[in-house]
Amino acid sequence: MTAVDTAAGLGAAVAVDPDPAPAGRRAPRRPGFRVARALLFTVLGLYFLAPIAASVAFTVRDRGTGGLTARWYTGIPSADGFAETFGRSLALGALTVAGTLLLLLPTVVLVVLRLPRLRRTVEFLCLLPLVLPPIALVVGVRSVLSWAPDYFYGTPLADALFALQEPDLPWILVLVYVVLALPFVHRALDAGVRAVDLRTLTEAARNLGASWPRVLLTVVVPALRTAVLNAAFLTLALVLGEFTIASLLGFRTFPTWIVEISGSSPQLSVSVSVLSLLLTWGLLVLISALDRRRTGTAP
Repeated sequence: MTAVDTAAGLGAAVAVDPDPAPAGRRAPRRPGFRVARALLFTVLGLYFLAPIAASVAFTVRDRGTGGLTARWYTGIPSADGFAETFGRSLALGALTVAGTLLLLLPTVVLVVLRLPRLRRTVEFLCLLPLVLPPIALVVGVRSVLSWAPDYFYGTPLADALFALQEPDLPWILVLVYVVLALPFVHRALDAGVRAVDLRTLTEAARNLGASWPRVLLTVVVPALRTAVLNAAFLTLALVLGEFTIASLLGFRTFPTWIVEISGSSPQLSVSVSVLSLLLTWGLLVLISALDRRRTGTAP
C-alpha cells in the first residue's frame, strides 16, 4: 500500500468518524444539577434578602394609619447627630484607607521586587490582627491612654496622647483601624501583585529614567487599580461598621450613633442601617463595573 492510499484511507476514516467534541467544550449539564443550583441560589437569596425585606417593611409601615410612609428615610439627613457622626466616620475611613495604602503598598512592592524572602514574614505580621481579638486590642489601647498621662503629664508625650483623643477627629481610632485593616488590605494587594508582571513593568519604567516615586504612582498604582480599589472598599466598610472599639474608647461615630438612637427611634435606626447596606453594595457594584471596564478596554 502506497503512502497516497494510506492517506486516503485515513481521510475516509476521519470523514466517517463522528465529529468529536472540541477540547474546550464542556459536557452538557444534567437537569438535576440545574435544579439543585437553582434551589441553592433560592435558599441563599432568601437567607440574605428576607431580613432586609423585613427591615424595609418595618421602616415603611405607618403604625398610626396602617399605610406606607417614607418619612423615616427622608428624615435621615435632618436627624440629630447624623451629619456629625457620618462625616466623622467618613473622615476616619478616608484617613484609614490612606494610612493602610501608604504603609502596605510600598511594602508589598518592595517585598516582590527586592526582598522576596521576607514575604512570609510580612504576611505573618499582617495576619496577626486576625489572631488578636479586637476586645483585647482596645483594652490594651485604653490602658495605655489612661496610664501615660499620669506619669508624663505636662510633657510632649502626654500632649500627643491628648491630641490623639480629640473627640472631633479621634486619631487613635485611625491607628487602631489601620491595624485591624492590615489583613484585608494585604490580601487584596498581594492578589493584585500576583496577577501582573510587576517586575517587568518597573524595570521598563526605570530603564526609561523614571524615579521610584514616579514608578510607584504612574506604573504600579494603575497596574494594581482593582486591588487598590478592593482594599479601599474593605477598609471603608470596616470603619463604617465598627462599633466595639469606638464604643469602649468613648467616641461617637456613625455605628455608635445608630445604636444610640435605636432605643428612642428604632425605625430611624433600622432605616439608616438599610441605607448603609445599600451604600456598601453600591460601592461594591462600582468597583466591579470599573474592573469590567478596564478588562474590556485592555488591548
